[in-house]
Amino acid sequence: MEVGSIFAGYRIERVLGQGGSSTLYAAIDLRDDNPVAIKVLSPGGEGDDPDREEARRRFLREGGIVSRLRHPDIVTVYGGGETQGVAFIVMELLAGTDLTRYTRPARLLPEPVVLAIVERLARALAHAHRAGLVHRDVKPANVLVDLPHQQVKLTDFGVAHAAGAERSRSGLVLGTPTYMSPEQLAGAAVDGRSDLYSLGVMLFQLLTGELPYAASSMGELLRQIAQASPRPLRALRPQLPAGLEAVLSRLLQKSPTLRHADGDVLADELRQTGAEGPWLQPPEFGSQEALAIGGGASDPGHNGRRPG
Repeated sequence: MEVGSIFAGYRIERVLGQGGSSTLYAAIDLRDDNPVAIKVLSPGGEGDDPDREEARRRFLREGGIVSRLRHPDIVTVYGGGETQGVAFIVMELLAGTDLTRYTRPARLLPEPVVLAIVERLARALAHAHRAGLVHRDVKPANVLVDLPHQQVKLTDFGVAHAAGAERSRSGLVLGTPTYMSPEQLAGAAVDGRSDLYSLGVMLFQLLTGELPYAASSMGELLRQIAQASPRPLRALRPQLPAGLEAVLSRLLQKSPTLRHADGDVLADELRQTGAEGPWLQPPEFGSQEALAIGGGASDPGHNGRRPG
């Protein structure tokens, strides 16, 4: 799809990002001149290739699923469909950058900002879970933040599914193994508590710049997720409050029954833990302290660098 071309009533302005299965464009809605983002499924496979057809159904399901959700911290989907055999999703055009940049040791955000972001994500997940939807791919790359404007957006519901639903027709376990819960890696049915585990992995990484498990290979990482205990948070950041380590310990339990019951319970606990920590006046997202430590300005018109 070329810049300047017209597609399904939208003028393509520029490419925002490209992934293995889709391309994300900034576009203008010709009906009202409003900016939007359009996610287009990349062509793949041939003829009646079942994997291609499954990918198409999963992609279109993403648009239908997220369009049912209305939450300030979940990307808004306006619609989608197929035009001339090309599947697409239309969503709000977001500013900011994904959280991946803030998982590096030299770019960690202040702890109060991290807790505020994760609290909001926990409530966004609670909203999705109440609608019967499990994200299944919660990770830093799927969260956009615009620090100056205090915006947080959970994105990319491409592998989301109804709670307890079966795996993909091909039997593949979809998601990102580094952040997956033990039950998701095992191919078992998952519910919202699996997303909370993934959020716990992300919280650990945002606070330390490292993952809860130190492994030299993917095979060893998967073994540790299934069998080993995660590293204690305060072994890496001893100045953090013990209450926060307790929250993470609960989030990263092997059994979902031992984790927080839902995202709202987690959010309340995070707020209480933050209030009890050594910071009494947390900096706002857009404060000079947050920007100085976090690395500053947002990227305008950004909906994620690695769509699909």
